[in-house]
Amino acid sequence: MNTASGEESAPGPGSPGKAQPRQLIVTVYGLYARDTDGWMSVASLIRLLADLGVEGPTVRSSVSRLKRAGILEAETVSGAAGYRISPDTERVLRDGDPRIFAARRATVDEGWVLVVFSVPESERARRHTLRTQLTRLGFGSVSAGVWIAPGHVYEEAEDMLARHGLRSYADLFRADHLPAAGRTKTGMRVGNAPEGEAGKGRAGRAELAAKVRTWWDTVRLQRLYTEFLGAYRPVAERIAGGGRVTEGEAFMTYIRVITDWRRLVYLDPGVARELLPAEWSGTEASDLFDELHARLSGPARRHVERLRAG
Repeated sequence: MNTASGEESAPGPGSPGKAQPRQLIVTVYGLYARDTDGWMSVASLIRLLADLGVEGPTVRSSVSRLKRAGILEAETVSGAAGYRISPDTERVLRDGDPRIFAARRATVDEGWVLVVFSVPESERARRHTLRTQLTRLGFGSVSAGVWIAPGHVYEEAEDMLARHGLRSYADLFRADHLPAAGRTKTGMRVGNAPEGEAGKGRAGRAELAAKVRTWWDTVRLQRLYTEFLGAYRPVAERIAGGGRVTEGEAFMTYIRVITDWRRLVYLDPGVARELLPAEWSGTEASDLFDELHARLSGPARRHVERLRAG
């Protein structure tokens, strides 16, 4: 489940649990409206968001902004006013599910995908869209028109370029990193260049790890993962220790966990663990997310079903 467009697609969480109402609404729709053909009544949405401390007028205002952004579409069903997920949003949510619930981490030997693009100055809006979409897929910037991601992101990148009409502005390459002499300006072996032991030795991996720190803000990612652990580990410990959590409490926590995690994982390129800082907290945070998802998703859904039926 991912965000769709406009402000909701902007990556980068703030403090855990401090998500904006529009982000919480997207999470609620992504988790629960797709079970009912993507539609939810305004009344149900207001009741659910009240549990998250969001007042009715704020819900209505936020939904209106999501409608203007093309994320939701107004529709009346059996006399009840409500909103349906737009087809484009439905596709983006569906495509984003694996990244949230089954995120993949690369291996050192799988290589990389490069996107090399050039967009005319007269089409700056397209350039902005391209950069935004690449960021959402976890790409890092090597230089102004060269972006990089682990090799397994290739199909997502190809699909994104086609979906947004950007394929004519960009070329995609599969690449290996070449340490030391004989490499290209980007430090990559591209296409069918002769293979060696590129990046496989200790020195090569150290050099590549240093490059990763320039392509992505791993310091910020480490801080955000640490904040996620600090915010939600006490909940997991309380549950594991036999502490009682009501269905309503499960819903409140689960929505915020999913919202924070969704934004965080779209900042994480998923590079191999060996190329990340020694103190990396991402693995522990991922394990915590999996635990909370397993413990909270069921009671949270029962709470939603009860409120929607009431």
